Amino acid sequence: FSEEECVSSEDLVPGDCLIIPQEGLLLPCDAALLAGECLVNESMLTGESVPVLKTSLPAVDRKYSSDSERRHTLFCGTQLIQAKGGRPGGAGAVAVVTSTGFFTAKGNLVSSILYPQPIDFRFYKDAFKFLFILGFFGKNFLISEAVMFVSLYKSLDIVTIAVPPALPAAITAGTIYAQNRLKSEGVFCISPPRINVCGKVSLFCFDKTGTLTEDGLDVWGVVEAGPAGFSELVPDPQQLPAGPMLSGLACCHTVTLLRGQPIGDPLELMMVESTDVHTLDADLPGVYCPRLFRRQGQSQAVAIVGRFPFSSALQRMSVVTVDRGGRSALAFIKGAPEMVASLCRPETVPSQFASELRNFSSEGLRVLALGCKTVDVNSDLKTIEREEVEKDMQFLGFLMMKNQVKKESGEVINILTAAQVRNVMVTGDNILTAVSVAKSCGMVAPEEKVIYVIANPHTARSMPTLKFSLQDGGSAAAHSSEVVTQNLYQGGFGYHLAINGKSFAALCDYFPDDLPKVLMRATVFARMSPDQKTQLVKELQKLNYRVGMCGDGANDCGALRAADVGVSLSEAEASVASPFTSKTQNISCVPLLIREGRCSLVTSFSLFRYMALYSLIQFISVIILSTVSPLYHNCESSET
Repeated sequence: FSEEECVSSEDLVPGDCLIIPQEGLLLPCDAALLAGECLVNESMLTGESVPVLKTSLPAVDRKYSSDSERRHTLFCGTQLIQAKGGRPGGAGAVAVVTSTGFFTAKGNLVSSILYPQPIDFRFYKDAFKFLFILGFFGKNFLISEAVMFVSLYKSLDIVTIAVPPALPAAITAGTIYAQNRLKSEGVFCISPPRINVCGKVSLFCFDKTGTLTEDGLDVWGVVEAGPAGFSELVPDPQQLPAGPMLSGLACCHTVTLLRGQPIGDPLELMMVESTDVHTLDADLPGVYCPRLFRRQGQSQAVAIVGRFPFSSALQRMSVVTVDRGGRSALAFIKGAPEMVASLCRPETVPSQFASELRNFSSEGLRVLALGCKTVDVNSDLKTIEREEVEKDMQFLGFLMMKNQVKKESGEVINILTAAQVRNVMVTGDNILTAVSVAKSCGMVAPEEKVIYVIANPHTARSMPTLKFSLQDGGSAAAHSSEVVTQNLYQGGFGYHLAINGKSFAALCDYFPDDLPKVLMRATVFARMSPDQKTQLVKELQKLNYRVGMCGDGANDCGALRAADVGVSLSEAEASVASPFTSKTQNISCVPLLIREGRCSLVTSFSLFRYMALYSLIQFISVIILSTVSPLYHNCESSET
């Protein structure tokens, strides 16, 4: 850079290059990270309390978009905690301004507060229609008066009688009392009219991780893949022999150090801790080394020289590592088992892959797969592209983690079911894991069947297909079960549908006529991306459902905003994306919201009927008096 200049944030324009100090700052604009990596607290935007690691934008020939390049974009209003590796000496980072003001992510959030989504609620529409009709009759009833001025005067007089001026205040009285009661229970509302909408909610969507289940995950075990298939389960990863699997668990993550303490995603922190490695800051000769890992009792060290962070859309992350002497390099990948297996060489994936995955997932375990491959150490590892790293991998095995269901989840689901509110789970996890959790919390009763919806898109070799695979008697072999195609949508059939994100996308694109039928009976939506969650909410609203959404993470913000009733379980600033925020980190606030919504709606409707009937009687009385009064006046004149 030819010249550095200190300017006010008000003078920043797109295209300006920013030098981010090592100690970080509060970012005043959206910017793309060009060099280095930054540890960012995005709770203001996403609600996630865990800091996120941002890496430099890869040098690829495609148009930049902040939505598709979120892991390389620094957003306005977020707190940059630490910046490293972007300048000589490894301190600080460099970014380029992409947008400012209301065109930033924070600007969009502020705009959504200033101009919220209009409430499409029939009660409010009918109330305004009724008042308009009263006003119309009141204004035009005396239009036949001979003197136009007298006609207008009396019409306006009638209007003030026909339309009760105290009606808006009377209707909001019940809402205000309900809002105060909610506040005393730790539920805060930024859109009081939404309280009445809560009383008409007929379907509630729940995220799984952190909402229905606990945030924390415990490592349940590891199985390694080999030429003979999968090994025996290893409960403690520390018992693994030195090799690619142990190195993958120790290196394939975005954990970073802040003041000597490792911070990052709770899942990755638990994974790293289970391997008993030390996390150190170090530099290799000629290579910027963000993290150095050394197992206790051993002198061998591994350095991470490149990271491709996890993406919900890609369902994976990867890293590039070199050994201490820089003699060899390995790339590791971690993510959804189906995605990782598709990027590995087929001969390295054991034939028991599908059955093992079903067995672990059906027990409610969260399953991750790992892979690795050798990388040419003489290539430019800092500029290597993600597509080049994440192909022709060797499948290493599974990592299983246990996620406990919150004790309040089952009680709340039973209450909502008794209140005739339909419950739906929307998660990014594996479909079998999601079904297991749905059974644990009562969404699916033990005697009810689960039918898997399998939709395949059109390809060069096949036409789009839609089939239903029945899981009968708890059998884990869903793919070999009976295919049900008759009487599927008739009432009285004790079943629930489950569908993943890939099938949901194919269903929307190729089977739009069947989509409403599936949505009417589907209870579990798995492997759903953030955009698909939002799309699901909108599709359910098209079926005349009043949809509620309860979530706690960044991938729920779009659905929370699109839903008729959004409930955020995060107290971060991103909670303004939803009308309701609960301080209680479980779904026990949902029955409370519906109860208060129904109370408020009944109160508002009763007050409306009273005020409208009062005004209507007064209006008719005045009309009668206005008609009869001239007759009495004429009689008195004739008698005199």
